[in-house]
Amino acid sequence: MSRRRQREYRMIRLVLLDNTVLTNLALVGKDGLVMRLWPTRACTTPAAMDEYRAGAASGLLPADAWTSLCVVTLTEGETVFAAGLSPRLGAGERTCLAVAIHRKGLFASDDLDARRVAQEHGVPRTGTISILVLCVQRGYLSRGQANTLLGEMIALGYRSPVIRLDSLLDEP
Repeated sequence: MSRRRQREYRMIRLVLLDNTVLTNLALVGKDGLVMRLWPTRACTTPAAMDEYRAGAASGLLPADAWTSLCVVTLTEGETVFAAGLSPRLGAGERTCLAVAIHRKGLFASDDLDARRVAQEHGVPRTGTISILVLCVQRGYLSRGQANTLLGEMIALGYRSPVIRLDSLLDEP
């Protein structure tokens, strides 16, 4: 990750996590990583948390994950904006995008359509892969631990664009 991008991460106000990132990290028992990266800025929306809880209620996700994650209340303007976004996006993605756009936050998602909308609105994006890379760079995980976690996520159904993080960690 470039130094410029690392500076951008430090300047971000809120980090809005959608259900794809919540799910990937919870499935490998690493929901605490984002709290280490952004202890006062990591958050989600009620709709994204509802999506996660539905997965937990069905037994697919750990119910005890994300208990300390802040859930932000949308303003009326954010609610209206979210309702106007493409119905192809889930409610969690739409609301996280709305908050990230209106509050100049960082949008954390692995959904390509949602990431494209964020890009169209000039919102910085991150996802599971970048979170793992940042954790290695900050010393929260070793390279081996991050690669193992990625492998576990892939085995659990995560459609990762890479099978190892090595090439991303070796970038200048």
